[in-house]
Amino acid sequence: MNTPQHDRHPNKLAHFLRTPLDTLLDEHARTDPQQNLLALFARCVRDVPAYRPFLARHGIDPATIASYQDFARLPLMNKANYMQAFALAERCFGGSLAGADRIAVSSGSTGVPTFWPRSAHHEADVAIRFEQVFRDSFSSHQRSTLAVVCFALGNWVGGMFTTSCCWHLANKGYPLLVATPGNSKPEILRIVRELAGHFEQTVLLGYPPFVKDVIDAGLAEGLDWSRCNLKLVFAGEVFSEEWRSLVGQRTGSRAPCFDSASLYGTADGGVLGNETPLSIAIRRWLAQQPQAARELFGESRLPTLVQYDPCNRFFEVDNGTLVLSGESSVPLLRYHIADQGGVSSYDELWQFLRDHGINGLADLDLPPTYQPRHLPFVHVFGRADFTVSFYGANIYPENITIGLERPAFASWLTGKFVLRVDENQGGDKVLAIAVELLPGVGPAPDMAAMIADSVRHHLLRLNSEFAHYTPPERQTPVISLHDFGDPNFFPVGVKHRYTRQ
Repeated sequence: MNTPQHDRHPNKLAHFLRTPLDTLLDEHARTDPQQNLLALFARCVRDVPAYRPFLARHGIDPATIASYQDFARLPLMNKANYMQAFALAERCFGGSLAGADRIAVSSGSTGVPTFWPRSAHHEADVAIRFEQVFRDSFSSHQRSTLAVVCFALGNWVGGMFTTSCCWHLANKGYPLLVATPGNSKPEILRIVRELAGHFEQTVLLGYPPFVKDVIDAGLAEGLDWSRCNLKLVFAGEVFSEEWRSLVGQRTGSRAPCFDSASLYGTADGGVLGNETPLSIAIRRWLAQQPQAARELFGESRLPTLVQYDPCNRFFEVDNGTLVLSGESSVPLLRYHIADQGGVSSYDELWQFLRDHGINGLADLDLPPTYQPRHLPFVHVFGRADFTVSFYGANIYPENITIGLERPAFASWLTGKFVLRVDENQGGDKVLAIAVELLPGVGPAPDMAAMIADSVRHHLLRLNSEFAHYTPPERQTPVISLHDFGDPNFFPVGVKHRYTRQ
């Protein structure tokens, strides 16, 4: 029972390092992901001490699970009924941490922080997602690349996971140098000034608003980002295509579908999917077609849209939320990750596009030389509880973001805000938005009114509930302007929350 998992199965990391990306994905394309799930289920029943009693608590006899249809009726795991109900070692293969060589800690946004052991062996599944971005989007196999990790370093999953996977790419032969300043803006800028000139391109990897802060700080200090041939990798937050365009203008980007990519990742499951030039092109088209986006996603807001490999991470949908299965030191079988979202096959999404007049890559402004990966899509809105209710309308941070990301506001605002519902002296509900100013910028006459008008315009355009439920005299939000780093709304050094109940 104490045999490490990577001693019992072929070393996937070694296979990743010696196998070209095209070959890896071709191997997966020839594999039945549903049979993979059944094999993982059988191993968990046999080798994970917690899993058999978990099934017993739900009245499931493992011997009755013989097909994918059987698998789909297994109970959903979550943090309360599984992760917090069984000891950590009991949730690991072999009932021991011996097969793991690193640890991450979840943010604890839904309760008590959770420890997630993993091994380099299991990191191969995630490294493939990084390789897709660096190869398919950035052509890093052909260009010398400086990768600057701007996520916080420590037990949080982002920084160390990203660093490790970038090292794997360098070990695989990519001409890649990895720098790890973490979330220290002065150190990031020092590294870029000293080293970027030695490379054909520079990649900043980090949390979207922080990366934008770094770019703005560099511009304020006279750094010409366009000379760095800058590429960006994001994770941890949904952002609008207007935001991507705004950041691209500041970095000199000329190919938005190839100059940035967002990863969909969690501490529990690792990187689950990645934006591709195709998914970005589709999303940018949808950003201009709000009715088509509502038809596809069922929401007025635009989710993150990524492609994923069902042989590594398998998605199901339960009541509009995502359910994940995948192998790790703590294997996940029908794990409820509590993110709103959905899945579409490659063919299903293309049929939707054809039904709306998109007949090929050229209609999405993609070059004819681009060859997309035929992988399925998952879209994710984020946690269901990051909304506010105003006159019965659910208002999402993404609705507000688009109203703030106007070119006219680019020299005023950082892009961060806090959305809440307040009560005025007359006892009426008002939609209140605290907005952060750039360093050194103070409030000017009419600034708050201009922002309020823009937010109202885009709320009415994008959120049909808001347009129909909210009385016209209550549709203009109350904007308050705050200094950069205001401790009451925008404390420095912590993950920003865009809503406040």
